[in-house]
Amino acid sequence: MKNLPVRFVLPGNRVTAHALNVGDRINTASFEGEALSAIPLALRVGKDGVAVLFRYGAVVFVGMSAEGEAAFLERLSPRIGGRLTPPEEETATFELETEGEDQVAAGGPIQVRDLSLERLLIISDALAKSVVLAHDEREVAKVFEIIEPFVRELASSGKTQRSRRGILKLIGDALLVQHHVSGRVAITEKPDALWDRPDLERLYARLEDEYELKERVDALNRKLAVVAETANTLADIIDTRRSLRLELIVVLLIAFEILITFYQIYAARGGH
Repeated sequence: MKNLPVRFVLPGNRVTAHALNVGDRINTASFEGEALSAIPLALRVGKDGVAVLFRYGAVVFVGMSAEGEAAFLERLSPRIGGRLTPPEEETATFELETEGEDQVAAGGPIQVRDLSLERLLIISDALAKSVVLAHDEREVAKVFEIIEPFVRELASSGKTQRSRRGILKLIGDALLVQHHVSGRVAITEKPDALWDRPDLERLYARLEDEYELKERVDALNRKLAVVAETANTLADIIDTRRSLRLELIVVLLIAFEILITFYQIYAARGGH
């Protein structure tokens, strides 16, 4: 479905966008409402409100009250997979400024020449990616908190007192976060709205800079690489422990066989 040519009238020429990372995914198929856009799914809510849904688990409310957002989330609830409690959230204010270019002032409101649907979708896309990144950064930080004592233990003593089960749990935590973060959303992909409005590339580039999307993705990927390397190290420790255990068993079996052989020789000589 092609985006409709929509313009929004704002009370006082200023509106607030509220982004929420509500879960791991949102099923947007056949969701009822007045659709303004198909990808991402944007719905008109009430007279002036808009909700933009992203399949990777984010929703952005534009010009809606807290009560309206709560009612919409209640309706959306059955379609949310891997619900996050509490959800990560972020807000931004943008205002209509008909003179000059679109501007994204650091820490200030986002100024737009007109409030077209494409501009709304582009701003929503940047907010959705930012709020998802915030959640993923928090999850990776939790894994680092878990593995840091283990790394310190290895660094100080060259060994770990953790059981095989404890190490397997660390591996599981590390791999789960790596899979969740790397496979959920392509932050570096540009919004679909830019295909129809390439003239808004500059606006999106400014939003990328304001929310530091590329820098945060790079930092997150570096941390994920460390997580993956740690998981490999943990797996190697388990393999080493298993190899040492097997070698010890083999040595004990050989020693036992030697003892049996000596005993048989002694018994045979004693019989004569």
